[in-house]
Amino acid sequence: MTWLRAFGEVVRSGLTIEETRLEPLLALRTAAGVAIVVGPTLWLVSPAYAASAALGAYSAGGATFQRSWRPRKVVALGAGAGLALSTFVGYLAAGRLVTFLPLLAVWAFAAGMAWAVGSTAGIVAATTVGSMLVTITLPTSVGRALEHAGVIALGGVTQAMLIWLFPIRRWGAHRDALADALAAVADYARRLRHDPTAPFDPEPLMTARDAAAVTPSQARTRPPVLHGPRGLAERIRPVVAALADPDVGAPAEGPGRDRARELLDAAADVLDAAARSIRRGTPAEVRPESTDVLRVDEEHEVLEGPARQAAERLVELLGEALEIAGSGCAPRRTPTPPGPAGAELLMRPTMLRLVPVVVRAVRREFRRDSPVFRHAVRLAAVATLGYLIAALLPLGHGYWAPIASVMVMRPDFHRTYARAVARLAGTLAGVALATGMVRALDPDAHVSGALAVVSAGLSYTLNRTGYAYSQCFTAAYVVFLLGMGGQAWEQTVPERVVLTLLGGALAMLAYVVFPAWETPRLPGRLADWLAANGRYAAAVLRNYAEPTREHQADMRRALLESREARAAWQEAYDRARQEPVRPRGLTSREAQEAQEALKGFGRAAMLMESHVPRADSRSVPEAERFAEALETDTSKAAVAVREHRNPEWGHVEEALHTWEDAAGNRSPVVRREAELQKRALEDLATAVSRTPLERDVGSAREEQRVRAAVATEGDGSGPVHRGG
Repeated sequence: MTWLRAFGEVVRSGLTIEETRLEPLLALRTAAGVAIVVGPTLWLVSPAYAASAALGAYSAGGATFQRSWRPRKVVALGAGAGLALSTFVGYLAAGRLVTFLPLLAVWAFAAGMAWAVGSTAGIVAATTVGSMLVTITLPTSVGRALEHAGVIALGGVTQAMLIWLFPIRRWGAHRDALADALAAVADYARRLRHDPTAPFDPEPLMTARDAAAVTPSQARTRPPVLHGPRGLAERIRPVVAALADPDVGAPAEGPGRDRARELLDAAADVLDAAARSIRRGTPAEVRPESTDVLRVDEEHEVLEGPARQAAERLVELLGEALEIAGSGCAPRRTPTPPGPAGAELLMRPTMLRLVPVVVRAVRREFRRDSPVFRHAVRLAAVATLGYLIAALLPLGHGYWAPIASVMVMRPDFHRTYARAVARLAGTLAGVALATGMVRALDPDAHVSGALAVVSAGLSYTLNRTGYAYSQCFTAAYVVFLLGMGGQAWEQTVPERVVLTLLGGALAMLAYVVFPAWETPRLPGRLADWLAANGRYAAAVLRNYAEPTREHQADMRRALLESREARAAWQEAYDRARQEPVRPRGLTSREAQEAQEALKGFGRAAMLMESHVPRADSRSVPEAERFAEALETDTSKAAVAVREHRNPEWGHVEEALHTWEDAAGNRSPVVRREAELQKRALEDLATAVSRTPLERDVGSAREEQRVRAAVATEGDGSGPVHRGG
């Protein structure tokens, strides 16, 4: 993608209105927390204390809107404590650049490394850098610094108390995650009616699994309905795929295909009903027509063989879903999933036990080629440079420049640039709105405080509709807050705009100087996904060779690793498509074809998983040899892909040929599924294999194709292929 097209995508993304469900009650409660701490401190103490209180309450409240599976009151308390600590430590080093700048650089670097733990930790850590830059200008002594830190922490405590006293949709995020997983499988079943090989994005299932991990205290209060249905969605997904697939399930045409479509439609209806029941916490009804379809008549059933087995298994699983949908709670009898005892309960470490987990996560990212490490370096450099430049300018509130940089910077190119554009646009709109209101109303300190609270509430309300729109009211909130302190808008508004522009420009320039492009990493991500898929496929096959609980547990672990590798590839691939970087190692077309091939390989393994025999079933010894061949060849092929060499599948071909000679008709379904896996691997080899001459000219051809596409877009004569 060229820089011109990349900037166009950045502007569109930064100003896009995201269609999401608003949460006005949550916004009202959080804004009330801001009002509770701002009002008394403004009335009883001073505007300076009110500003500190507003910062703590506003930032702690904003932290509760980030995606986190921990209780929101814990997030609010953690954010308040971090803000208070950064304020006090910053004041101790303030006064001289020789002491403050090293502290700012170290603190900003640590905030950047917090992204190793997750996006919520990274965003909350960035707000502590902003707190350090703002509030060190308020205290006049160490004692006053402690007082301001305490007031800021009080803002977090207030938000936590409001969450405790006025709970809104307790476990709502967890319910939504589980309901989304069931709805995703329902949508998959509907798409399979028309496209038997339709793809499935496992992200909702991964999110539901992440949400299912709880601390010991959460495990004691978690609603019963959140215990079992996630495993139900996991088990239904391969069964509906096997039923719809014409190679191993229902025939491509005829009564069998019609019957499969009926079952898939009924499955979607039941799963949607279960999703609604879980999301709302109320019983739901299923159409009688769907219930009638889910009856397998022993005499008149048209499906035969593996298709009939899949249909019977689907009806059995949907019976459990029907119980959920009919009662609005977990089924009375939830089958124990295969694996070691206790594997069904996913535990999340408590805050104290989280420390070694954080240390390990940061240590993994502490390397030069890590996007998180490079983000931390950029954050530290831009924060200190922005503070220095702003200090040299004849403007007040110089901290606005580094704050703008810190709040828009993300570990990837597209989000950093999109947020910079959104912050500038939102700031311009917000200060214009606030300036107009100030000129029209000429408010005193108390009215300005009330307007600040209203702006905070509107910012919370629009938090998930797009950064530009929430930032509009955040900018207005700052103008009213400064007006509450007695500062005229004629001074603050121009400074705010100029310094925001400076901070955004520094953030964008930093990514150009020290980038973390995903494009060169695509071969490595693809190799990781290939190796993980190979281990998953081999684990499934070993269940056929020796059906044991240990092999089933290995299969489950390999499946989760495969999903994580696929998610890492997808994230890298999506980012690479938005980067203004020439393709290296994989052109956009090769990456797309390789992705489709690996999806097909994973799908073949999933189809095989749907027919995994029980522990007392007959074994298929040929499956062990094919599993060894798959694991060996995919491991070697991953190295070849990473080193830009052509993969080979000699062991797989030999094992499949031996299986054909030895097995006969003992396991025809498993044999067909193994052929599907080999076909997918051949498609992958075709996608990434190139002759030496093709390797030399591949990038040049890709560049010519992108230029031609851009020219076509400029003429308006045709669509543009989204290149890498």
